[in-house]
Amino acid sequence: MIELSADLILRNKRFAGTTLTKGTYLYCGSANGPGGIAARVTRHCKQDKKPHWHVDELTSSGAGRVVSVLVVPGGDECGLRHRIEGAAHCAVTIPVPGFGSSDCLNCTSHLLRIAADNDVERLFQNLDQAI
Repeated sequence: MIELSADLILRNKRFAGTTLTKGTYLYCGSANGPGGIAARVTRHCKQDKKPHWHVDELTSSGAGRVVSVLVVPGGDECGLRHRIEGAAHCAVTIPVPGFGSSDCLNCTSHLLRIAADNDVERLFQNLDQAI
């Protein structure tokens, strides 16, 4: 879960000019590389890094910070993303089609936006039941 404290205008080539509004975002990603989930989350928490993944723009902007991480052992990013949408009894939207899912044939996006802070707790309670 990434919290944007201010609006963010994306600059990467594919999404240049797209604005993500202040709020709470859920990014579904895998961590199959060296160091696994611990290394990936540590990287995302750093402000100073060379952008590699789409989500790096959110977490190195100064506006965004990782506020929570849900680890699903043996899970996959697409499955998690679809479970989030299915478990959501709150407003979950796709803010940027193709974000984080450029190599995915199943998902419109791996970035979701949740409409209100009070829905986050309910979302994770429902998600826990769906996993």
